Amino acid sequence: MSKKPVFVDLFAGCGGLSLGLEQAGFEPIFVSELNADAMESYLVNRKAKKGYPNLKDEAFSEHSIKDVIASNKHLDAIKLLKKDFGINEIDLVVGGPPCQGYSGIGHRRSHSVHKKNIPSNHLYQDMIQVIEDLQPKMFLFENVRGILTSRWTKKGAKGEIWKDVKNAFKNIEGYDIKWDLIRAYDYGVPQNRPRVLMVGIRRKKIKVSKLSKIDKPEANIKIHTESAIQAGFLPDKIENSPPDIEDLLGDLLDNKYEPKNKATLKYPKPPETVIQKEMRKMKSSSGYLTGDELKEHDYSKHSDAIVDKFTHMIEIEINGNKKKLPKEMTTKKFAQRVLPRIWKNGVPTITATSLPDDYVHYEQPRSLTVREWARLQTFPDWYQFKGKRTTGGVRRAGNPREGIHERELPKYTQIGNAVPVRLARAIGDHFISIINNSKA
Repeated sequence: MSKKPVFVDLFAGCGGLSLGLEQAGFEPIFVSELNADAMESYLVNRKAKKGYPNLKDEAFSEHSIKDVIASNKHLDAIKLLKKDFGINEIDLVVGGPPCQGYSGIGHRRSHSVHKKNIPSNHLYQDMIQVIEDLQPKMFLFENVRGILTSRWTKKGAKGEIWKDVKNAFKNIEGYDIKWDLIRAYDYGVPQNRPRVLMVGIRRKKIKVSKLSKIDKPEANIKIHTESAIQAGFLPDKIENSPPDIEDLLGDLLDNKYEPKNKATLKYPKPPETVIQKEMRKMKSSSGYLTGDELKEHDYSKHSDAIVDKFTHMIEIEINGNKKKLPKEMTTKKFAQRVLPRIWKNGVPTITATSLPDDYVHYEQPRSLTVREWARLQTFPDWYQFKGKRTTGGVRRAGNPREGIHERELPKYTQIGNAVPVRLARAIGDHFISIINNSKA
């Protein structure tokens, strides 16, 4: 039996991109993630498999990508892979360098700071170094939409960061590069979540001319001269519509919930919809508990005033916005929204971030639980997250204006930073097809 195609995950976070690729048939053989809690989340969900390295072995995982490069740890790992596991080449390198300096969310504390002075904004150069060293058949760079228009300095040219990043990847010798701006809902994810995806294919390993083209691209896909979708580097949108919020979260709705409750420890309802059954499907041979145990469904503690405010917001949502929130309940805080039971026109309009208070439950006067947050990102219910549940603003986001670049990554932030698993699965399925059917 032949081995699965293998990949290296840089800036891996809690593992959303990796999980989707694994579901498609890839196997991770080296992982890098700076934050200790996110790395623990990644590793606790992955069991050593026969014929592949144990990622918990320090030879095949590292926190800092700069330490990886400085010590040539990735090259040493490749030698071990060849010697001990018979893995002779890397099929894929993936990475989504931290994007707080580019994203709209990041602008809350970094808009007044020159982007060139934020260390994480230059990590793409380290990813390029790893690609040049490992020479994978393919690579995937993922980032937020904001990178397309960001400036290195306040007086810089709009889009200059993307121009520099794209050109740096295009200068990697031997690769054809294409990119696109995609939206997660086109791949079955219950979010808008626009993301920039850039794919590189090594000419000596894969014949780009053999990749299928899209004759009539969908109207909502903007085609440009470097379109990865048009060139067959990325998958076209899938036909299945993203699930509505009620279909996604309905089986987690505890009718016995009261604001004073701390958590719901068992599934309150059986799964009914396709997505609910998908989320509750157990990982095979994993050793995780089966049955009705529900994890990460702890409720945030809200004051009476907040509960009253959320109750009014839900009533307004149900009444079609015919009423307005009482003036005393309004706030200058970053906008909060009630999640709609059903997407208007079938299209999600939300993007899960690192802030659990951004959204109010569609029926109950509370913010979402960690498990509900994870479902928005299409993580299955068996997936575990390590670290604090949540934390304060500066500790979570840093403050580049004051030179604070270190950040904590509580569970909500780990989940919000991840690539949605369903999107990653669609990409992985497509990449598997390319590798299997388009070899030189």
